[in-house]
This record gives sequence, structure tokens and C-alpha cells, in this order.
Amino acid sequence: MERTGTILRGREFEPVEGRVVIDDDGRIEAIEETSVDSSDIIVPAFVNAHTHIGDSIAKEAGGGLSLEELVAPPDGLKHRLLRAASREELVAGMRTSLEFMQQAGTAACLDFRENDVKGVEMLADAASGLEIDAYSFARGSVEAMEAGDGFGASGANDGTFDRERRATRRAGKPFGIHAGEVDASDIHPALDLEPDFLVHMVHPEPVHLDRLADSEIPVVVCPRSNLVTDVGLSPYAELNERTMLALGTDNVMLNSPSMFREMEFLAKLTELPAAEILRMATINGAEIADLEYGLIEPGREARLLVLDGDSSNLAGVRDPVRAVVRRAGVSDVTDVCFGG
Repeated sequence: MERTGTILRGREFEPVEGRVVIDDDGRIEAIEETSVDSSDIIVPAFVNAHTHIGDSIAKEAGGGLSLEELVAPPDGLKHRLLRAASREELVAGMRTSLEFMQQAGTAACLDFRENDVKGVEMLADAASGLEIDAYSFARGSVEAMEAGDGFGASGANDGTFDRERRATRRAGKPFGIHAGEVDASDIHPALDLEPDFLVHMVHPEPVHLDRLADSEIPVVVCPRSNLVTDVGLSPYAELNERTMLALGTDNVMLNSPSMFREMEFLAKLTELPAAEILRMATINGAEIADLEYGLIEPGREARLLVLDGDSSNLAGVRDPVRAVVRRAGVSDVTDVCFGG
């Protein structure tokens, strides 16, 4: 099998005209530079590095509420709505979000899962038969982590999480934790846990940035969510100078789980280069979860997103990397290739 067009090759997303050859195992066998009769743009599929899709039943339900009123357990709006919904409603809502992400070229999402073991089981049911990889970063217990793919802690001000951190190490699974979303008070204790990644880091102080540089712990940023909840915006350039950043869309009740929208927002909000933002949306998230995709290079899993370079939106583009990050959208997607 092959895909032809302008290929955004390698970690620098070098645009080359040619074909991507995919072997029978669904891996990239070769990238051949040659003249082709195709205006398509071939991009690595996205990795959404932080989602909460359990609240897919409550889209746009929390207008005007603070972050605490929206999502703080146990009585934030989100948790009241989750308790009131049936299992069938929750699974169906999550499935619609997963279907949307898959159609929009997202190969994987790292979902912080509520409802303990039952939440892990619901996400597995929601993803059944889909090609997107939905990873459960369970919350609630060590047993939930063992049933899922890792542990996703709410924040160090909510508990110590020492037991859960030790358990993830024994299990060889990743541990992520929210930190610095509302203020800086939970950043030091979160870093003390030596997590595999942090989420948000809106309010780091110089000492926290120094610790990040020393530890090289990756950070997942969620700019649209932070804007909606009015907690502020992360110091993206300063964080990027010190560690690897990935991109997530956070709660579905607040934002569409579109990596196109997240990239465009970040690109127009900051001076980060387009290629860096595309790395945040692809390979950086993949590396956090130890996935074998996120780049177009031989040996990688062939998880590809194909855009119509001759669409009304993209026709005439001079810089395909910048166009993918700042301009492209779901309507430009002509194909998603998840392993063949």
C-alpha cells in the first residue's frame, strides 16, 4: 500500500514530494522522493496527550462557571452530571468523541479516567471496534491503574499519591498528574513524585522551571481549556526551552477534541514555530505514551493523516507545515490511515 503527495517527513517535517510505502504489517517501509500526480499533504496522525472524554454528555454545560464549580470533585457540575447519567449514556457519549477524533486524524488519546475500574471498562467499551487508541490513565485506585494503561492524578493538593506512584513503577506504566493549573502550590509536591508527565503548568515560578530543566519531565499544555476556565495561560516559550511539550484538548464539556483547533489557537497565541507545535501534536505525545508512531519515517507504524492540498481552504498554500498548524481543519481530511 502507498500514499502519495507532499510528505511531511521526519522530526523536522521536511516537505518532500513522493510516496509513503506501507508494508503488510502496517509499518512505513520507505519514503520515496519522486514526482507524483497528487496534491495531498501527508501528515503524521495526531496524539491528543490529555483528554477527559467522560463528560462528553455535557458539552457546553458549564458556561460562566469557575474551574472549581465545573470540575472539582465531588460536587463540581461535571461530577454531578456523571453521577446522574447511565452507563449507556456515558459510553455512547465517549464513543461519539472518539469517533470525531478518529475522523479528524487523531490516532491516540491519553484520557484521565474517572469512575475507577468501571471507568476503565467504559472507555474500553466506547473504543471497541474503532481504530483510535484510547488509553486509560485511571483515577481512583491502584486496581484501576492495573486495569488501565497508567494513572492520572488529579493534583498533589488532593492527596499524596505516593502509593499510586510506587504501583505504576512496579507495573511499568506511566504516571501523570495535573500541576500548576490554578496556582503554584501543587507544583513542588507533584515534581517530588517524579511523574512521567505533568499537565497544565500554568503558574510555574522560576524555581519550578529550574526543576523542570533538571528533571526533563514533559509537560502537556491545554491552552483552550485554560482560557475557558480563566486560570491563565502557560508560559509556553519558557516551558519549551526547558522540557518537551505535548498538546491536549482537555475536557470535552469545554472544548471540541480537535487537535486542529488546539494547534491553531496556540500558533496564533504564541511565537512558537509551526514545526514545534506540530511536534507537540504528534511525536511528543507519542513519546510520553511510548507509542511507535507520530513521525513519518521508515520503521514507524503507519498512522497517517491525509489532507486535500487542493481544497478551497488549502489550495495555494506555500508552506505546508504552517498551513497544517494554522489553517487546516477537519473538512480538509480526505483519509486517515491507521496502520495500513
